[in-house]
Amino acid sequence: MKTQYYAASSLDGFIATEDHSLAWLMQFGDPSDTSYPAFIREVGALCMGAATYEWLVRELVKDGQPGGAPWPYGQPAWVFTHRQLPRVAGADLRFVEGDVAPVHRAMVEAAKGRNVWIVGGGELAGRFHDAGLLDELIVQVTAVTLGQGKPLLPRRIAMPPLKLDSVSRFGEAFVELRYTIPRKGPA
Repeated sequence: MKTQYYAASSLDGFIATEDHSLAWLMQFGDPSDTSYPAFIREVGALCMGAATYEWLVRELVKDGQPGGAPWPYGQPAWVFTHRQLPRVAGADLRFVEGDVAPVHRAMVEAAKGRNVWIVGGGELAGRFHDAGLLDELIVQVTAVTLGQGKPLLPRRIAMPPLKLDSVSRFGEAFVELRYTIPRKGPA
């Protein structure tokens, strides 16, 4: 069981534009042509921040309007928020706030030996890193630059550095980098 941050990033390190748009990513089409199908099969629980959740509801589920898709995850999902957010019918959602450690314990229990996925955003993944709970970073770097936006992982991780485990190419637009997050030794 691993706690993983799996995300797509622009070449210059952003996961979304300043206004949380993913149009730059959606132009590449179906994620089934990447490692996503194999990745999601191993996920037993996931969490995301409010902006990620709101994007999914607005752009994918489309607030239950015609043309909308069903909630994309069968796994239990925790949403970190300080606000009241709309619920998606049929989705196993738990709205939480505060410290990531107790939520992580609940996610691990719910995952039943499978992986825990930190969907996004970068600041939430950073909070899991800060708590020593992030095991792996999987980033699919795309063939675009955004100039500015929401950063992939707004943390300094330099000593010890990440450990590169693998590099894979998907089509003409994606390269996937897999890193192990090292544990800090005693000070």
